[in-house]
Amino acid sequence: MAGGAGVRFWPMSRDSKPKQFINILGLDKSLIQMTYERFKIIIPAENIFVVTSDKYASLVQEQIPSLKEYQIVSEPARRNTAPCIAYATHKIMALNVDANIVVAPSDHIIINEIDFSKIIKQSLRAVEKDDILMTLGITPSRPDTGYGYIQYVFDSKYKKNKNIRKVKTFTEKPQYEMAVEFLKCGEFLWNSGIFIWSGKSILKAFEKHLYDVYELFQKGNNLYNTNDEKQFIQDIYPICKSISIDYGIMEKAENVYVYISNFGWSDIGTWGSLHDLKEKDKNNNAIYGKNVMLYNVTNSIVNMPKDKLAVIHGLDDYIIVEDNNILLICKKSDEQTIRQFVNDVHAEKGDKYI
Repeated sequence: MAGGAGVRFWPMSRDSKPKQFINILGLDKSLIQMTYERFKIIIPAENIFVVTSDKYASLVQEQIPSLKEYQIVSEPARRNTAPCIAYATHKIMALNVDANIVVAPSDHIIINEIDFSKIIKQSLRAVEKDDILMTLGITPSRPDTGYGYIQYVFDSKYKKNKNIRKVKTFTEKPQYEMAVEFLKCGEFLWNSGIFIWSGKSILKAFEKHLYDVYELFQKGNNLYNTNDEKQFIQDIYPICKSISIDYGIMEKAENVYVYISNFGWSDIGTWGSLHDLKEKDKNNNAIYGKNVMLYNVTNSIVNMPKDKLAVIHGLDDYIIVEDNNILLICKKSDEQTIRQFVNDVHAEKGDKYI
């Protein structure tokens, strides 16, 4: 899935080129390129599909030139994750009715790719055998309020693999006190947003829990992967409800399981999460840029263009970012307000800075 706008990484992430297409880690590869290469080890390259907005289809092709036209699934409008998954699933099932499917965001970091590959392969074997919907849950390292949480219980169905557990509850981003209790309890995992299931199982779940979305996409069963697909999608997307797969299906289905995982995961959703990943100096600052001079600066993330000299004094726990002729200085603990900053800039300054 590569259709997000990446607003929380503004000003580096812009509407014309959101974070999944940016070399945000300084590794000469964008996040989507890293994701593609990670899955190419697990899945034949011809079986990898990228779902994105119409406006980003050319960016996907530019960054992953080996993709064939049929592998880029373009959405004419943003409708959250459930419709994009329904669309891609129907397209894949039209090619292979027995397909097993991994759904993954394009902008996540996976540090231990060997363990990740093993878990994906084990999950694929499980969903091929059983009618279940699998998600990967990450062992939490801190009471983070920026992630959703999954509570699990033991299930004798998978007693041979104790890492596969039955899901009891989903909780969206909790308050800090609740997140602390989740960690103490020991039954909660971070929700990675990575899913594994058979095409048949997820379509059955759509039919049961999101019938209106299911019915819309079923109407195109004879059109997927034909010349008539694009017009059909253009016609139905504006009338399709906008809803997440978590809320629409995962929180309602009774056959949801989680694989307890620990492979060095981050969704890099915010500047703060990037600070956590980056190597820090002796004052716990994460620095991007060759000409950054800090004086009495602590616990901050600084991202400056290579040719920009920045001299910064006396800040603690700040985000300092310059990109695209925009300078952002924001308290790291208040980074959730960046979305509001973007809305205000758009209202007062127009599209130029968005």
